[in-house]
Amino acid sequence: MTPNAALTSLLWVALAFFCGSLPLSLWLGRVALHVDIRQYGDGNPGAANVWRAGGKWWGLLAILLDALKGAIPVGIAAYGAGVQGWTLVAVALAPILGHAYTPFLAGQGGKALSVTFGIWTGLTLWQAPVVLGIAFAVWLKVLVVEGWAVLAGMLTLLAYFLVTGAPWEWLAVWAGSFVLFVWKHRQDYRRPPRWKEGWLAPLFRQSGKSS
Repeated sequence: MTPNAALTSLLWVALAFFCGSLPLSLWLGRVALHVDIRQYGDGNPGAANVWRAGGKWWGLLAILLDALKGAIPVGIAAYGAGVQGWTLVAVALAPILGHAYTPFLAGQGGKALSVTFGIWTGLTLWQAPVVLGIAFAVWLKVLVVEGWAVLAGMLTLLAYFLVTGAPWEWLAVWAGSFVLFVWKHRQDYRRPPRWKEGWLAPLFRQSGKSS
């Protein structure tokens, strides 16, 4: 890689990290709701706590803003500037890291779920966001602990990538984001995975009647 190419790659990564690091949900809470959203829910400066503080419409706006700060730099890099290879992997992971460890909040960022949907939109357009959205919706519905549901959702996305023959860059981004998710949800893994009551119990009752 030439010095100019290396500098260009570094600038793309820095731009993507900067976009991801913008605590838009926190700012939205302060400007529109006049609250510090870190006083709600799990204490993170993410879209989920905007939802808790201001309701679903403000929450949806926060989700959209957090997704866009991942989708815009990654989409422009991938489809506008033709960034490829390991540089593209770094650019895609940078908004997630920026959100999770934002320098605007002394490194105390969120869990990066919304921005992850954004970077996958920038990389794959509709494919990964749809698969991941359905997977998260299902697993969050049936598992008690969020961290285990996120883990299961990411493994579902990996299975989709392997079946469809996804590019290696996508698999590398998946691996990086998977490690980050496991780390950010590490407290959850102290609790064993459990099904939510009411989901599997009817199946067991029906099988018991038929046996």
